[in-house]
Amino acid sequence: MDVSEPASISSGIAERYATAVFEIALENKALTKLESGLVDLNAALGESAELRDLIHSPLISRDEQEAAISAVASKLALQPVLSKSLALMAQKRRLFVLPQLIEHLQAMIAENKGEVTADVTTAKALTKTQSDKLAKSLAARVGKDVKINATVDENLVGGLVVKVGSKMIDTSIRSKLASLQNAMKEVG
Repeated sequence: MDVSEPASISSGIAERYATAVFEIALENKALTKLESGLVDLNAALGESAELRDLIHSPLISRDEQEAAISAVASKLALQPVLSKSLALMAQKRRLFVLPQLIEHLQAMIAENKGEVTADVTTAKALTKTQSDKLAKSLAARVGKDVKINATVDENLVGGLVVKVGSKMIDTSIRSKLASLQNAMKEVG
């Protein structure tokens, strides 16, 4: 049995909905509004345990899910195409793919704007100056505008881990200590 199969099914569902929403928003010249709505929706999803429970619970009926997600969409003033898609997803019991939908849509919008997202993990939060310098140097290397998605992991001790697309640069002290430990094991 392939363990990755449910994840790929979810991703496929999310990708189909994302493509439909993106194409309609592009046609209506509403990508900027869609993008800001996605940021708000993602923030709401991150902050609200009730919203996360709503999208995952099989105990909530389709109609209750649709009413609740429509109320959330209305409160966040989401684009009509996104609001209607969320309501349809509730009716089809597909709201569980909402995090992947947001991720796919954000990636499609970024690609349309000619930018890439760099996931940066640091031991301490980056200052605005450090973030701008990093974005500039990555943009020079990648050839596109770079949007920084920064997270903090104190276990890194120092340094940073940068992921841009399929490339990863790990300059963290944690990884250097791990490679030193492996080298010591090989000697002894």
